[in-house]
Amino acid sequence: MSEPGTAQPPPMPALAQRVVELDEAVAWREALRERGRRVVFTNGVFDIVHAGHVAYLAWARAQGDALIVGLNTDDSVRALKGPERPIVAFAGRASVVAGLRSVDLVVGFWQRTPEAILERLRPDVHVKSAQYRLEDLPERIVVIGAGGEIRFAPHLLGNSTTDIVAEIKRRYGS
Repeated sequence: MSEPGTAQPPPMPALAQRVVELDEAVAWREALRERGRRVVFTNGVFDIVHAGHVAYLAWARAQGDALIVGLNTDDSVRALKGPERPIVAFAGRASVVAGLRSVDLVVGFWQRTPEAILERLRPDVHVKSAQYRLEDLPERIVVIGAGGEIRFAPHLLGNSTTDIVAEIKRRYGS
């Protein structure tokens, strides 16, 4: 609950309305910003959602007042991860990610990296895993140029979709 006289953020959309187009996310972000709220953005594939993803997204959400997740579309996942991915199609991945308590909105994007979506959303904070280095992020120029900051979430080793798929193949054959 906010202090008396402070502005409240717009209500979180219902689950079915939390997977949105970019224009809707930009409008929602603007409404938050008008109320003095800090908007956090992160992005990823989130193919088989696991405990590492949940911890990462909760950490990201704790960096501000609202979390928007950019979710790679199926074509961009294939470009990043190869022809066997994604395992779960965009609609299923978006539904699961949007269903997490820490996530306010999910927006699909088709590019390999998130510069274009970041140019539109202009988040206050962009979160990446600590497995990355600032100088390796092409989006750093966009984020910092718009006055935002980049924060690195702790990376939990052994918690990846790639690890899960490898274990499934090991146990049940490829």
